[in-house]
Amino acid sequence: MGFSVPGVQLWQWRSRAKNSAIAHGLPPNEVDWLLQELAGVSRLFLRLQPESELELKVSLQELDRLWQRRVQEFVPVQYLAGVTPWREFELHVAPGVLIPRPETELLIDLALAQDLTLKSGHWVDLGTGSGAIAIGLAFALPNATIHAVDRSAEALAIASLNAETLNAPVQFYQGNWFDAIPHLKGQLSGVVSNPPYIPTESVAELQPEVRLHEPHLALDGGADGLESIRELVNRAPDYLISGGVWMVEMMMGQGNAIAQLLSAQGSYDRIEIHKDLAGIERFVTAYRL
Repeated sequence: MGFSVPGVQLWQWRSRAKNSAIAHGLPPNEVDWLLQELAGVSRLFLRLQPESELELKVSLQELDRLWQRRVQEFVPVQYLAGVTPWREFELHVAPGVLIPRPETELLIDLALAQDLTLKSGHWVDLGTGSGAIAIGLAFALPNATIHAVDRSAEALAIASLNAETLNAPVQFYQGNWFDAIPHLKGQLSGVVSNPPYIPTESVAELQPEVRLHEPHLALDGGADGLESIRELVNRAPDYLISGGVWMVEMMMGQGNAIAQLLSAQGSYDRIEIHKDLAGIERFVTAYRL
C-alpha cells in the first residue's frame, strides 16, 4: 500500500526537515537519504521538485514522526531507515547491531591483498554484528570458506538475513569468540575482527547517536579498550595455519600497544600497523609463524 502526497507538500516538509537538521547540527543530506531509503522517493524528484502527486512507502505523518526521533532522540538515520550502504551492497541494520562504518571496508581490501594460498582457505569474522565483514569477505574471496561468530542472537539473525538477501555463502555460529568454532582449530587462513575497542570510561563520552542507541556490547573494550583484542591475540595461534593472517580494527592510538601484545605472544611475525583513508592508524595485521 502506498501513500499519495502532493509534491508541493512533500517539498515543503523536506525544506522544514532540512532546516531542523541544520538547527540541530545534523547533516541536512540525511533528509534526502531517508526520503529515498524509507519513503521510496526518487532522486529525480529531489532534483526537479515536481508538483504532481507522489506515492510514498510510508505516510508523511510517519516520516515526520521518524525524523523527529532523529532530531530529538538522536536515533541514527540508518536505524530509522533500517538499512545502510557498505562497500558495493546494502545491509539491514537495527539497534541490536553496530552500524558498519566506511573505514571498516578497508579490512576487506587488506584481505584482498593476501596471497592466493590464503585466499582459498577458511576465514572467520569474529564479532560479526550485521555480517558486514563476513559478507564482504565472501564476495572478495570467492574461493574461501567464510565463517562468522557473534555472542548476540539478535545480531546473528540480522547477519543471517543480510547474507541470505545478498546470496553470500557464510556459515554462522553463536558463541564467544573462538569458543564457537572448536572444529576449526589449526585450519584458519584468516582471522578478521572489528572487536569492541573503546575504553569503558570513554563510552560515556561518545556522541549521543552511538552512546544512546548502538549496542555497548560491540563498543566497550574494557578498562583499556584492549580486553577483547588480548583474547584474539592469545587464542588465534591455536586456530591459524602457519602463515595465516590475523587482522583487527582498532581505535586511534592503540597500534603500538597491540603490536607489543602480538610480539610478546611469540607466535606472530610481520606485524604491521595500517592507516585508514583519513590517515589514522586503524588496523593491525600479523602472520602466524
